Amino acid sequence: MPLYEHVFLARQDLSQAQVDTLAATATEIVESNNGKVTKTETWGLRSLAYKIQKNRKAHFVLLNIEASGDVIAELERQTQINEDVIRYMTVRVDEHEGGPSVMMRKNDRERSRRREREGE
Repeated sequence: MPLYEHVFLARQDLSQAQVDTLAATATEIVESNNGKVTKTETWGLRSLAYKIQKNRKAHFVLLNIEASGDVIAELERQTQINEDVIRYMTVRVDEHEGGPSVMMRKNDRERSRRREREGE
């Protein structure tokens, strides 16, 4: 089965519960079409480099997917229709990264640096 990473950006005015629902909906689409979501990561509300549809920030979500191309096409079609999603990108990969993604490790490093500065 081919492996994919699917990242989508949700509008800034959504609550975390609504973002989790969007991720669950995407997982449901994949699994109903005989695919498998191996990992879901929510990267949180982050600033964008530039405005997208009048949004300066967005909720970032990563899904690691094992599925055929038809499943990904359906997922992208459904994502395109959803007006809460402002951008998405699906990339085929040779293998999924083990453990937390680079973005999650970056957040951990930033937290530990803040703690060190506050402790000094």
